Amino acid sequence: MGEIDLPDRLAPGIPRWATQIGVGLLCGLGAIAIRLVLDLVVPGIGPFALVFPALILATLFAHWPAGVLTAALSMFYAWHTVVFGVAARAPASLDDPYGVTRTLVIAVAAGLTIAIAETFRQAVRMAATERDREIADRDLFLAEFDHRMKNNFAIVAGLLDMQARRAEHSATAAALDTARMRVESIAQAHRHLYRGSDHVGAVEMSEYLHQLCGALSEALFLSGKVTLVCDIDSTQMPRDRAVSIGLVVNELVTNAAKHAFTGRDTGQIEVMLRAHADGWTLVVADDGVGLPAATAPRGGLGTRLIDAFARQAGGKLRTESGAGGTRKTLELAA
Repeated sequence: MGEIDLPDRLAPGIPRWATQIGVGLLCGLGAIAIRLVLDLVVPGIGPFALVFPALILATLFAHWPAGVLTAALSMFYAWHTVVFGVAARAPASLDDPYGVTRTLVIAVAAGLTIAIAETFRQAVRMAATERDREIADRDLFLAEFDHRMKNNFAIVAGLLDMQARRAEHSATAAALDTARMRVESIAQAHRHLYRGSDHVGAVEMSEYLHQLCGALSEALFLSGKVTLVCDIDSTQMPRDRAVSIGLVVNELVTNAAKHAFTGRDTGQIEVMLRAHADGWTLVVADDGVGLPAATAPRGGLGTRLIDAFARQAGGKLRTESGAGGTRKTLELAA
């Protein structure tokens, strides 16, 4: 309730004192109305019973002045009920000391209750303010950390790109370009770490993989003859898992672009991620020439990296290849 401070929330459109009077009248008259209804069923039972919940609500929502006004209204009605016997079974006299004494004792108790409720309200308000300050400090730290990490990724990618341009051998340049794309894949996941997500540390996979596919298409110089199609369900994954999946996609798309269309000028590579009840299914497929009949026992570095990234993502990778192309499927448990 520390968040629901009506005088602060409605000011300056409505003066604070006006809000406090309004809340006090609302709670006080509401308690009287409920008391009138109860008197129709159980006349004279507990005339002061509704004083305390009403004044507590008024104090918590609109500070102690509203609580005092609520207490005054509801207690006046209760005292009127006791002294004049409006709802009592036997009327009492104005000089009845029992009714006056009881009213005074309840008035003191009401004052103590208002003081406790106001103290509680201020404590909650202070705790909420401190929490908001800590959240603001955390957001500032994360923004600074995010900025520094972006710069670091950009520096590493720039150094790799510069070194690739100066490489004397094409194989060295290609290896450096591949390393740069791997860095870019990690950087893409980092860019989406705190964006468009309700959960800190989660990555929105649809936006992340769509942008990653766009970056891969530009880096691999894919023309209109070889198209890269990205079909991703909107789903969120933890950061580390998202990075591993991005690296798997990076390696599989790179391998397909380099080897799937040997001797051909046209083709299509498709990246698909589907969310289901048991987890997710990632598919990278092409309509190329398929895998060669004989491969090295352990494969190249790219193959070993794909297997390592798949294990790191907690998934199982299977391969289907034939004359119609190659299909890599990564099954990920929830």
